[in-house]
Amino acid sequence: VDLNIGAGECVGLVGESGSGKSMTANSVTRMLPPDAMVNGSVRLGGDEMLSMSDRDLRHVRGTRVAMIFQDPRAHIDPVRTIGDHMTEAMCLVSGKSRKQARIEATALLESVRLERPDELMSRYPHELSGGMLQRVMIAGALACGPQLLLADEPTTALDVTTQAEVTAILADLQVERELGVLFITHDLELATAICDRIAVMYAGEIVEESTSETLRT
Repeated sequence: VDLNIGAGECVGLVGESGSGKSMTANSVTRMLPPDAMVNGSVRLGGDEMLSMSDRDLRHVRGTRVAMIFQDPRAHIDPVRTIGDHMTEAMCLVSGKSRKQARIEATALLESVRLERPDELMSRYPHELSGGMLQRVMIAGALACGPQLLLADEPTTALDVTTQAEVTAILADLQVERELGVLFITHDLELATAICDRIAVMYAGEIVEESTSETLRT
């Protein structure tokens, strides 16, 4: 596997189920099964991820790389409020006060086009729709200003209309924040619509890579 993602660039990783897309994304931050082996080099900016100490790696995971998943309900604590989810990393990782974290979290919820963000901060995950909760996950992932966003099929569980809204939000945030995005999907048509370049994976290997424009034509 050989991938390169520039600042402000969205690279799609497409392939059938079981081809190794999620495993590839997890290898960036070494979130792999205990018996997994990774060879080669994984670099974020000028830093080598594979030789990084556990302490430094935890810091990178909390500040420079973020991940969003297919099902937000499986990754957002159902017994804590949206405000708790949004502010935890800001307080623990960035050292911000609860007041400042709440102000920034509310602004982030607004940036992903959620209405009445102040009210949402006190609500629980079960009170939100799937599309709203996915936007909360995106906002939470951006809380500490990452350079790289790993998006693992973030729209697969959504209806077509909500899917379009979420992908538009991701595209806007990518440009505004000069965010590098790895967008994992099995939907080639979706990937060509939102990604700058696309890599096709089969059986754990990249078998083709080209610009989205080339694939569309």
